[in-house]
Amino acid sequence: ATIRKPAATRAAPAAATPGSDVVVTASKQRVPLLRYPGSLSMIGADDVLLDSPATDLSEIGRDLPILQNTELGPGRNKLFIRGIADSSFNGATQSTASTYLGDVQIGFSEQDPNLKLYDMAAVQVLEGPQGTLYGSGAIGGIIRLLPNPVDLGAAGAELAGGATLTRSGRRGGDASGVVNMPLLSGRAGLRLVGYDEHEGGYIDDVGRRLADVNRIDTAGGRATLRIAPGVGWSIELGGVLQRISAADGQYADTAVGPLERRSMVAQPFSNAVSVASVRIEKDWPSGLQLLSVTGLALYTSSDVFDATPSPTRAMPRPAAQVYTSDGDKRLASQELRLSRSPTGGISWVAGVSLLSDRDGTSRALGRADAPVDIIGVTNATRTASAFGEVTVPASATLSTTFGGRVTLARTDGEPSFRPRVSDFVLGRSTARFDPTVALSWRLAPGLAAYARVQSGYRTGGLAVAPGIGRVGNFAPDSIRVAEVGVRRLRGGTTGVAFSSAVSLARWTDIQADLVNRRGLPYTLTLGNARILAVEATVDWVPVRGLRASASGLFTDNRIDGALAMLSTPAHRRLPETPSFAAMADIAYQRPVGAGVASVGGSASYVGRSVLGAGDLLDISQGNYAVATVRAGWRWRRYELTLTVDNVTDQSANLFAMGNPFSLASRTLATPLRPRSLRLGGKVRW
Repeated sequence: ATIRKPAATRAAPAAATPGSDVVVTASKQRVPLLRYPGSLSMIGADDVLLDSPATDLSEIGRDLPILQNTELGPGRNKLFIRGIADSSFNGATQSTASTYLGDVQIGFSEQDPNLKLYDMAAVQVLEGPQGTLYGSGAIGGIIRLLPNPVDLGAAGAELAGGATLTRSGRRGGDASGVVNMPLLSGRAGLRLVGYDEHEGGYIDDVGRRLADVNRIDTAGGRATLRIAPGVGWSIELGGVLQRISAADGQYADTAVGPLERRSMVAQPFSNAVSVASVRIEKDWPSGLQLLSVTGLALYTSSDVFDATPSPTRAMPRPAAQVYTSDGDKRLASQELRLSRSPTGGISWVAGVSLLSDRDGTSRALGRADAPVDIIGVTNATRTASAFGEVTVPASATLSTTFGGRVTLARTDGEPSFRPRVSDFVLGRSTARFDPTVALSWRLAPGLAAYARVQSGYRTGGLAVAPGIGRVGNFAPDSIRVAEVGVRRLRGGTTGVAFSSAVSLARWTDIQADLVNRRGLPYTLTLGNARILAVEATVDWVPVRGLRASASGLFTDNRIDGALAMLSTPAHRRLPETPSFAAMADIAYQRPVGAGVASVGGSASYVGRSVLGAGDLLDISQGNYAVATVRAGWRWRRYELTLTVDNVTDQSANLFAMGNPFSLASRTLATPLRPRSLRLGGKVRW
């Protein structure tokens, strides 16, 4: 597990008891971390990655080596875990990593909703596949966002805000607030979170003579009502609303300049998400727990790309053209499970799950003032699953875990209008069994080794095929992973904690969303891949108040398939996956007068990766290092922070695609934000 807590503004944690300080709730068995037989990264609320304003999963992914993500823009990025990456483009295929808000699934086939992580207790990244506990779409793993719970006994509030300056860019700012209100002491309470952010632009469009066009506005909030009627019962009603609006694309054209491009039209995008959930829990004194979770997530999105053809002698000034894509998605889920996790005894979980997902996309292409509808698709997926897992202590030091999941799934697809050809299948049924076998062996107090074998899959569906006016059917893909690892927990306020794991995956019939040479999307079966991953992390507290941590990921993968063979040998690998990525962080804090002062810094390196398979997409990206420094002062209920990102003002290509209709130029780049300084403040009641 990766447990990084180099807090810049908080006191060092108290001494912990090995194996009992952290409970892996994402395992659905509530087992101690030392006993959990798998790779897991946990970011706590006092980690600088989560304790900073304006944080989202994309930002965490840039500093956490096991996470990778595209950089098309907030609300449009795809997330990958430990190198299980299918493509750099958004489309109809199911995600490789599932995102959960608490126990509610909020992602299926869409890109990451990019929820802002205000008032979060932790983020857990459970490396995959997780087919036994979480079903389809978790072949890379799952990401759990854990909000701070409602406090039924005490009222409280928090206001925070900050201003950001970016070199050669526009100013930005953020404001947020949290209110916790007991409605009936010990019985009912309400927690409200609200936020508003403005990210100033820093990319100029010389074609339209506009500066700093890529500004982004995000506004949202969460509400949670908790009722505790007594005798172990708890009921939570939750809601989330968030909207992201970007004025233009986030990319530059290096042929024009490092922070410039030339476009004919604006390329705005927007993303809106709303989530409603009901969580009912019953705990018995024996350790038995009943949990029912019902969720509904709704998404709408809108994208515009400049599709104007390049000038030619026959047409030196082509008329402006656009490509638009509008998404409308609905995900409903219900899970009912029973579990028991006694200390030192047999722990188990058993449950059933129902899921219904509807994912529709409509598209248009043509003149900027009157684009013409082209074929789109709608996929409706329904699954029913029964799952179970049991962990049995074979001895005082050895535990074995067995489990399985039976899934019946049905996906039906409909084109938006009659396609030119009819060689597609409108529906597909799938029956799956995904087993788990794992071992956990306690080698010494605070030290354990583990081994695990697990499988997972993604559903198929109907997708746009190459060309305009065509659709095609794509089949499910599957993955099998074996891994071994070791972890050590720190047993006091000082000392070393570390973990390391080696995994080998075999991924067959990989689904991939791609674009053709005209810039239009399509889906195909890419081929098969073998993925070797080696990961490690260390967390060292030599003296109280000083903490240093580092983590890294090495991956080696190869794709075999007709499209991959068109790439150069060095580029026949999965997209968005560097061979090596690493980060390091150091933080120091001490009392000064009546307050606490802190300083810290971090550095990360992301190696070279490729945009995709095939001669069109074998474009290099990444291969950069970036550093951040920070300082803070906390006095009573007041807090001030100063953060400088990209201290050395590095320029790099995070993502070699911003507009699919300009890919053939091979000069597109999503640049690092230039050096930015943020001054922030916070007050608590």
